[in-house]
Amino acid sequence: MIGVDIGTSSVKVLQLSRAGSSYRVEHVAVEPLPEGAYAEHSINKIDEVGEALKAAVKRSGTKAKHCAIAVSGSAVITKIINLPSDLGEDEIEGQIEIEAGQYIPYPRDEVSLDFEVLGKSGRNADLVEILLAASKTEYVDARQAVAEMAGLTARVVDVEAFAIANAFELVRKREAIDDSSVIAVLDIGDVRSSLNVLRGGRSIYYRDHPFGGRDLREETMRRYGLDEEQSQFWKRGEEPPAGFDDEVLEPYRQNIIQQIGRALQFFSSSRDYASIGTLYLAGGGAAVEGLAEAVSGELGMNAEIADPLKNLKLAPRISAGALESIRPSLVTATGLALRGVQ
Repeated sequence: MIGVDIGTSSVKVLQLSRAGSSYRVEHVAVEPLPEGAYAEHSINKIDEVGEALKAAVKRSGTKAKHCAIAVSGSAVITKIINLPSDLGEDEIEGQIEIEAGQYIPYPRDEVSLDFEVLGKSGRNADLVEILLAASKTEYVDARQAVAEMAGLTARVVDVEAFAIANAFELVRKREAIDDSSVIAVLDIGDVRSSLNVLRGGRSIYYRDHPFGGRDLREETMRRYGLDEEQSQFWKRGEEPPAGFDDEVLEPYRQNIIQQIGRALQFFSSSRDYASIGTLYLAGGGAAVEGLAEAVSGELGMNAEIADPLKNLKLAPRISAGALESIRPSLVTATGLALRGVQ
């Protein structure tokens, strides 16, 4: 089973396999998406996204026929509820059907929902915590349709925040981060970014913010008269135009730092606030030269580029050089791919 991550600017596919006590990267590919094909957590052009996914699957070389895919942001509602601990699974399911209407602002027949028993409530031993996740069925159906166009069957429809938490279990184990420690992942996408705060492998806070890497691309195109492909020279490790670092890159970094500061302020005012040990920068916008160092210096906190695939073995077909530039954008795909090997 492969992980499929659909974003505003591209589709990412990733397949992992077991390698002793760790994993190996078997197949990976990124395929760009046409403008407007995916926006605001919604697949607007199923045919175009399906064709992009089909191309990514072909380029990756995988023979997998099943995938895990995710819904995100406003397309999904999650809630932790408490129920009596002596209920059986069928009874829990029936009770959730009754209570779901309190949390889901849509008619029940328009919603797909699932739940997971997290364990005993820390506040009352007679209760268990239940994680409820719900999405409008149209969002789920659209993702299944896209998968089918690529010759895949969506066996898992996950929640993006949970997929990121799943990927960061690799980071937590690799770096021996204690279960009680709090880390945060800022996924900097093309037009939106999400702050996901994790503790003990669980997402305790998630919020979208309206900023992303497109600002850098558009300013580069405008200032130097480049087309979209030419404007992404920095991703390819090419020499930038004269004055790029001072006139374009540094203002972009400063803007991102300000936006990160605001995102952290939203978290600090939430009821789940806890001191963050490390802020990991993920997504295509995280690969900007010097961003992690600038965030650390300006905000006075430890910031690193997210790389859950670090130290994993690579199949012979995988180019280490090609993988290097896209590692930060594969966080969600990694979490989804792990669903196929756990």
